[in-house]
Amino acid sequence: MMIGLNTAAIYVLQTLGSLYLLIVLMRFVLQLVRANFYNPLCQFIVRATQPLLKPLRRIIPSLFGLDMSSLVLAIIVQMILMALTLLLMFGTTGDPLHLLLWSIIGVTALFLKIFFFALIISVILSWVAPASHNPGAELVNQICEPALAPFRKIVPNLGGLDISPILAFLVLKLLDMLVINNLAAMSGMPDVLRLLM
Repeated sequence: MMIGLNTAAIYVLQTLGSLYLLIVLMRFVLQLVRANFYNPLCQFIVRATQPLLKPLRRIIPSLFGLDMSSLVLAIIVQMILMALTLLLMFGTTGDPLHLLLWSIIGVTALFLKIFFFALIISVILSWVAPASHNPGAELVNQICEPALAPFRKIVPNLGGLDISPILAFLVLKLLDMLVINNLAAMSGMPDVLRLLM
């Protein structure tokens, strides 16, 4: 019975925690891609993260014009989620240094996934609603443009066919498979924590 309750608690924790982690990391991505902060979705992300980011900004400096407090908050949220998951699963929170390393790996994996799934949505929208001015479509395009720009410089436009998303997919997937997964394995990340990546 207790094992079942712990499993259910882990599921709820990881589901709700991962959702908030996504929102926090999206706050960092928005400024990274210079998204339109008047977009209603951006406004929601700002409001959802502002209470925790406001005090962090007082102690964490900006870097290269980026507000690093949102990235630091994402790592902190990931650490808390991983520590609570380990506590529920094994009765211990584990070594803090390992938690920090696993959290950085997890946040990096989620960062890549944001761009990966944004590209998928962008490709679908280009087929079904190419001229959409929906706030969601606008935000997806703003996220994808920086990821696609380097590939568009080296890949010619093949008669109106843009293959840069395919190359971006391949690079993002290879980074996930060869870098993220190997780092997780080499650092001894427990399987239960990989669900948070």
